Amino acid sequence: MRRQTYRYQRTIARPVKVQGVGYLTGATIQLCFRPAPASTGVVFVRTDLRPRTEVPARIDQVTGAQRRTTLGHQPAHVGLVEHVLAALAGLRIDNCYIELNAPEPPGLDGSAEPFVTMLHDAGTVLQDARRCVWTVDAPLVVAHRGATLTLHPAVGDELKISYLLDYGLGSPIGRQAHTEVITPQNFAAALAGSRTFVLESEAEELRRQGLGARTTAADLLVFGPRGPIDNRVRYADEPARHKILDLVGDLALFGHDLCGHLVAYRSGHPLNIELVRAMSHGLAQKRPAWRLAA
Repeated sequence: MRRQTYRYQRTIARPVKVQGVGYLTGATIQLCFRPAPASTGVVFVRTDLRPRTEVPARIDQVTGAQRRTTLGHQPAHVGLVEHVLAALAGLRIDNCYIELNAPEPPGLDGSAEPFVTMLHDAGTVLQDARRCVWTVDAPLVVAHRGATLTLHPAVGDELKISYLLDYGLGSPIGRQAHTEVITPQNFAAALAGSRTFVLESEAEELRRQGLGARTTAADLLVFGPRGPIDNRVRYADEPARHKILDLVGDLALFGHDLCGHLVAYRSGHPLNIELVRAMSHGLAQKRPAWRLAA
């Protein structure tokens, strides 16, 4: 077995800002990434609240996982955090403050690519604290209603994610699969640009709930009976790629790196969160199924 013991943590070199419309609230939102000291982790800061309130991006802060990942409790909560977290985790930026003047990040184009571009512009700084990478000795499986997530033990020191998307016969989104080794280069080139997607019926239900008032079909991928409405896919398997992007964001809540092969079948945020909770519990209990791999 090949073992590494750690990698060094990183933060950004300077603050960077972006403004855009929130998918959920329809508000004009300002987001600012700021450098953070070693071992801070990722922390959302609600600047619109008095006093300013911090919401750490940790699994024990998750309060919702239906269709999106939500952290914290009202009024100090932040929803739809997965794309921002994926951008940071995909680029291996470990410590960062994310200032927001609303309970969600701006939606931008529905992908992580605008955030990745910002973070590249900010540059990174290597820090002197270590960040461990964990794997399992035996497959760890979580499942619910036919959906599964399985983390297989590492052969080397990389994290590979495979996603099989299957909405069944008659769905406007065909069965598709994608596999990616998660490195900063691969994440930026192959995953960051994949956009969030919904079925037309789901979009109509969200509108009935009062969500997405300023969001149009051109702002993300809305699949009707004949395919995307007022838009076109960037990749033939863009939905499967976006599912991996969401997984990278949700896995960031573990607070450590992973290595191994993660195989997902029809899973979404609820199962992603269940896997992170299972890993966190195993780590806290120091169960023999865990070993330090890198």
